[in-house]
Amino acid sequence: MRRIGKADEVLGLLGRALGTVGGAPQTGSRPLSVILPVQSPGAGPASPDLVSPAERAESIALMRINHVGEVCAQALYEGQALATANPALKAEFLQIAREEADHLGWTAQRLAELGGRPSLLNPLWYAGSLAIGVVASRSGDPMSLGFMAETERQVEHHLDRHLTQLPAADQRSKVILEVMRDDEIAHGARAVAAGGRELPRLVQSAMRLVSKLMTGTARYI
Repeated sequence: MRRIGKADEVLGLLGRALGTVGGAPQTGSRPLSVILPVQSPGAGPASPDLVSPAERAESIALMRINHVGEVCAQALYEGQALATANPALKAEFLQIAREEADHLGWTAQRLAELGGRPSLLNPLWYAGSLAIGVVASRSGDPMSLGFMAETERQVEHHLDRHLTQLPAADQRSKVILEVMRDDEIAHGARAVAAGGRELPRLVQSAMRLVSKLMTGTARYI
Protein backbone atom coordinates (compact mmCIF):
# COMPACT_ATOMS: atom_id res chain seq x y z
CA MET A 1 0.00 0.00 0.00
CA ARG A 2 1.37 3.42 -0.97
CA ARG A 3 2.19 5.64 1.96
CA ILE A 4 0.32 8.94 2.13
CA GLY A 5 2.84 11.79 1.81
CA LYS A 6 2.74 15.55 2.29
CA ALA A 7 1.80 16.08 -1.37
CA ASP A 8 -1.27 13.86 -0.89
CA GLU A 9 -2.22 15.82 2.22
CA VAL A 10 -1.96 19.11 0.34
CA LEU A 11 -4.04 17.81 -2.57
CA GLY A 12 -6.70 16.56 -0.15
CA LEU A 13 -6.67 19.92 1.60
CA LEU A 14 -7.12 21.77 -1.70
CA GLY A 15 -10.13 19.63 -2.55
CA ARG A 16 -11.76 20.28 0.80
CA ALA A 17 -10.92 23.99 0.61
CA LEU A 18 -12.60 24.32 -2.79
CA GLY A 19 -15.68 22.60 -1.40
CA THR A 20 -15.76 24.86 1.66
CA VAL A 21 -15.43 28.20 -0.13
CA GLY A 22 -17.33 27.06 -3.21
CA GLY A 23 -20.50 26.11 -1.39
CA ALA A 24 -20.14 22.31 -1.53
CA PRO A 25 -18.45 21.45 1.79
CA GLN A 26 -17.62 18.00 3.03
CA THR A 27 -20.56 17.40 5.34
CA GLY A 28 -20.38 15.76 8.71
CA SER A 29 -22.54 13.04 10.20
CA ARG A 30 -25.57 15.13 11.16
CA PRO A 31 -27.82 16.64 8.49
CA LEU A 32 -29.93 19.58 9.55
CA SER A 33 -32.98 17.32 9.82
CA VAL A 34 -31.35 15.58 12.80
CA ILE A 35 -31.55 18.69 14.98
CA LEU A 36 -34.58 20.44 13.46
CA PRO A 37 -38.13 19.20 13.00
CA VAL A 38 -39.38 18.88 9.44
CA GLN A 39 -41.39 21.93 8.42
CA SER A 40 -45.12 21.52 8.04
CA PRO A 41 -46.50 20.68 4.57
CA GLY A 42 -46.75 23.76 2.40
CA ALA A 43 -44.49 25.84 4.63
CA GLY A 44 -41.66 25.71 2.12
CA PRO A 45 -38.00 26.49 2.76
CA ALA A 46 -38.46 30.25 3.13
CA SER A 47 -39.33 29.86 6.82
CA PRO A 48 -42.49 31.99 7.15
CA ASP A 49 -41.99 32.21 10.91
CA LEU A 50 -40.16 35.47 10.16
CA VAL A 51 -42.99 37.92 9.72
CA SER A 52 -41.17 41.08 8.66
CA PRO A 53 -38.44 41.98 6.14
CA ALA A 54 -36.40 43.53 8.95
CA GLU A 55 -36.43 40.26 10.93
CA ARG A 56 -35.43 38.27 7.90
CA ALA A 57 -32.60 40.68 7.08
CA GLU A 58 -31.26 40.44 10.65
CA SER A 59 -31.36 36.63 10.63
CA ILE A 60 -29.58 36.55 7.28
CA ALA A 61 -26.84 38.84 8.56
CA LEU A 62 -26.31 36.78 11.71
CA MET A 63 -26.30 33.44 9.89
CA ARG A 64 -23.88 34.81 7.28
CA ILE A 65 -21.52 35.76 10.09
CA ASN A 66 -21.83 32.30 11.61
CA HIS A 67 -21.23 30.66 8.24
CA VAL A 68 -18.03 32.70 7.85
CA GLY A 69 -17.00 31.52 11.31
CA GLU A 70 -17.37 27.92 10.21
CA VAL A 71 -15.40 28.55 7.02
CA CYS A 72 -12.64 29.91 9.24
CA ALA A 73 -12.90 26.92 11.59
CA GLN A 74 -12.40 24.50 8.69
CA ALA A 75 -9.32 26.40 7.52
CA LEU A 76 -7.89 26.83 11.01
CA TYR A 77 -8.00 23.15 11.93
CA GLU A 78 -6.87 22.07 8.48
CA GLY A 79 -3.85 24.36 8.87
CA GLN A 80 -3.06 23.01 12.32
CA ALA A 81 -3.36 19.43 11.07
CA LEU A 82 -1.14 20.13 8.07
CA ALA A 83 1.67 21.69 10.08
CA THR A 84 1.86 19.43 13.15
CA ALA A 85 4.40 16.62 13.29
CA ASN A 86 2.32 14.76 15.89
CA PRO A 87 0.24 12.04 14.14
CA ALA A 88 -2.24 11.77 17.01
CA LEU A 89 -2.77 15.52 17.11
CA LYS A 90 -3.11 15.64 13.33
CA ALA A 91 -5.87 13.06 13.54
CA GLU A 92 -7.60 15.03 16.30
CA PHE A 93 -7.57 18.30 14.35
CA LEU A 94 -8.96 16.56 11.25
CA GLN A 95 -11.67 14.92 13.36
CA ILE A 96 -12.66 18.28 14.86
CA ALA A 97 -12.78 19.74 11.33
CA ARG A 98 -15.13 16.94 10.27
CA GLU A 99 -17.39 17.60 13.24
CA GLU A 100 -17.35 21.34 12.51
CA ALA A 101 -18.41 20.52 8.94
CA ASP A 102 -21.87 19.89 10.40
CA HIS A 103 -22.00 23.55 11.45
CA LEU A 104 -20.80 24.68 8.04
CA GLY A 105 -23.57 22.74 6.33
CA TRP A 106 -26.26 23.87 8.76
CA THR A 107 -25.45 27.56 8.46
CA ALA A 108 -25.23 27.33 4.67
CA GLN A 109 -28.60 25.59 4.47
CA ARG A 110 -30.24 28.06 6.84
CA LEU A 111 -28.88 30.98 4.82
CA ALA A 112 -30.44 29.47 1.69
CA GLU A 113 -33.77 28.97 3.49
CA LEU A 114 -33.78 32.63 4.45
CA GLY A 115 -32.96 33.75 0.92
CA GLY A 116 -29.48 34.96 1.89
CA ARG A 117 -26.03 34.38 0.43
CA PRO A 118 -22.65 33.50 1.92
CA SER A 119 -19.96 36.13 2.35
CA LEU A 120 -18.27 37.17 -0.88
CA LEU A 121 -14.97 37.21 1.02
CA ASN A 122 -15.00 33.54 2.03
CA PRO A 123 -11.84 32.72 0.01
CA LEU A 124 -10.02 35.49 1.90
CA TRP A 125 -11.31 34.32 5.28
CA TYR A 126 -10.27 30.75 4.47
CA ALA A 127 -6.75 31.67 3.33
CA GLY A 128 -6.12 33.86 6.36
CA SER A 129 -7.38 31.26 8.82
CA LEU A 130 -5.35 28.52 7.16
CA ALA A 131 -2.19 30.61 7.61
CA ILE A 132 -3.07 31.28 11.25
CA GLY A 133 -3.58 27.55 11.83
CA VAL A 134 -0.14 26.75 10.40
CA VAL A 135 1.52 29.39 12.58
CA ALA A 136 -0.33 28.16 15.68
CA SER A 137 0.74 24.59 14.99
CA ARG A 138 4.38 25.62 14.54
CA SER A 139 4.29 27.15 18.02
CA GLY A 140 4.23 23.66 19.56
CA ASP A 141 1.48 21.26 20.55
CA PRO A 142 0.50 22.86 23.91
CA MET A 143 0.18 26.31 22.31
CA SER A 144 -1.62 24.91 19.28
CA LEU A 145 -4.15 23.16 21.50
CA GLY A 146 -4.42 26.31 23.59
CA PHE A 147 -5.21 28.26 20.44
CA MET A 148 -7.96 25.77 19.66
CA ALA A 149 -9.37 26.06 23.19
CA GLU A 150 -9.34 29.87 23.09
CA THR A 151 -10.93 29.89 19.63
CA GLU A 152 -13.77 27.68 20.82
CA ARG A 153 -14.21 29.80 23.96
CA GLN A 154 -14.52 32.98 21.93
CA VAL A 155 -16.92 31.32 19.48
CA GLU A 156 -19.06 30.17 22.43
CA HIS A 157 -19.36 33.76 23.68
CA HIS A 158 -20.06 35.00 20.17
CA LEU A 159 -22.90 32.48 19.79
CA ASP A 160 -24.34 33.52 23.15
CA ARG A 161 -24.57 37.09 21.83
CA HIS A 162 -26.20 36.01 18.60
CA LEU A 163 -28.81 34.01 20.49
CA THR A 164 -29.91 37.24 22.17
CA GLN A 165 -29.86 39.16 18.86
CA LEU A 166 -31.88 36.74 16.73
CA PRO A 167 -35.51 37.72 16.11
CA ALA A 168 -37.69 35.91 18.63
CA ALA A 169 -39.69 34.27 15.83
CA ASP A 170 -36.64 32.65 14.22
CA GLN A 171 -36.69 29.42 16.18
CA ARG A 172 -34.96 27.39 13.45
CA SER A 173 -31.84 29.54 13.59
CA LYS A 174 -31.96 29.54 17.37
CA VAL A 175 -31.87 25.73 17.55
CA ILE A 176 -28.94 25.61 15.13
CA LEU A 177 -26.91 28.09 17.18
CA GLU A 178 -27.71 26.33 20.46
CA VAL A 179 -26.43 22.97 19.15
CA MET A 180 -23.37 24.65 17.67
CA ARG A 181 -22.61 26.30 21.02
CA ASP A 182 -22.80 22.96 22.82
CA ASP A 183 -20.40 21.44 20.28
CA GLU A 184 -17.94 24.33 20.65
CA ILE A 185 -17.91 23.92 24.42
CA ALA A 186 -17.14 20.21 24.00
CA HIS A 187 -14.36 20.90 21.48
CA GLY A 188 -12.74 23.45 23.76
CA ALA A 189 -12.83 21.00 26.67
CA ARG A 190 -11.16 18.36 24.51
CA ALA A 191 -8.33 20.76 23.67
CA VAL A 192 -7.74 21.59 27.33
CA ALA A 193 -7.84 17.91 28.32
CA ALA A 194 -5.28 17.11 25.61
CA GLY A 195 -2.82 19.57 27.14
CA GLY A 196 -3.78 22.95 25.74
CA ARG A 197 -1.97 25.84 27.38
CA GLU A 198 -3.66 29.16 28.13
CA LEU A 199 -2.57 31.76 25.60
CA PRO A 200 -0.98 35.08 26.61
CA ARG A 201 -3.53 37.85 27.11
CA LEU A 202 -2.04 39.81 24.21
CA VAL A 203 -2.74 36.90 21.85
CA GLN A 204 -6.29 36.51 23.20
CA SER A 205 -6.92 40.22 22.63
CA ALA A 206 -5.53 40.02 19.09
CA MET A 207 -7.85 37.08 18.36
CA ARG A 208 -10.85 39.08 19.60
CA LEU A 209 -9.84 42.02 17.42
CA VAL A 210 -9.57 39.86 14.31
CA SER A 211 -12.92 38.24 15.13
CA LYS A 212 -14.55 41.67 15.50
CA LEU A 213 -13.20 42.74 12.12
CA MET A 214 -14.45 39.56 10.48
CA THR A 215 -17.93 39.69 11.98
CA GLY A 216 -18.36 43.37 11.21
CA THR A 217 -17.42 42.84 7.58
CA ALA A 218 -19.32 39.58 7.06
CA ARG A 219 -22.59 41.17 8.18
CA TYR A 220 -22.68 43.14 4.92
CA ILE A 221 -20.24 41.55 2.44
